Amino acid sequence: MPAPRTFSQKPFKGPAGSTELLLVRHGASADAIEGAPFALVGGHGDPPLSEVGLRQAELVAQRLMREEFEAIYVSNLRRTAQTAAPLAARSGLTPVVETDLREVFLGQWEGGLIRQKVADRDPLALRVFAEQRWDVVPGAEPAAAFRARLRDAVGRIAAAHVDSRVVVFSHAAAIGQIIAQASGAEPFAFTTADNASITRLIAAPDRWYVRGYNEITHLMD
Repeated sequence: MPAPRTFSQKPFKGPAGSTELLLVRHGASADAIEGAPFALVGGHGDPPLSEVGLRQAELVAQRLMREEFEAIYVSNLRRTAQTAAPLAARSGLTPVVETDLREVFLGQWEGGLIRQKVADRDPLALRVFAEQRWDVVPGAEPAAAFRARLRDAVGRIAAAHVDSRVVVFSHAAAIGQIIAQASGAEPFAFTTADNASITRLIAAPDRWYVRGYNEITHLMD
């Protein structure tokens, strides 16, 4: 009589043809100062990293050099490029600019004004979070367009790095939108990623898998 078959539990492995994306939120950026808006790039506020953010970028690099990856992606906003710079220097990889990884466009509240509006509990800011829509803000990016461009960006990156891992430096609302799409969660369920945190996504041909959110142990030294 043959021995019964055994079925061991094994670590998850992405299906054939999938790509693992390590989604890194940029490090802390410069303070917003009332009456002195940030410089704009394509209409988007473009602050540099603060001293804290520069230190966080170094810690991200130390952590991710323990991983194998074949490419680094950044948005067109300098805080992602600055966060990626230490990892690029250590790995020898030149970051690829994927413009659609940029943060949600906030219309009349660009240049850092969103921080003041939230701090002051502006009624419109309260509506943003109650309705889970950035486009409550006058002139802001429509929700459908925001979702679509991020899905397209992930799709392009995954198609270029099949069966591989890449590091993607992006922004809080952008990462939150990607993970909401992957999980089927409410739009703002994952908008709280910390600066310099790492979130793990596997993009397979037929679906996306969330493997981790807001990893920050590398920042606790």
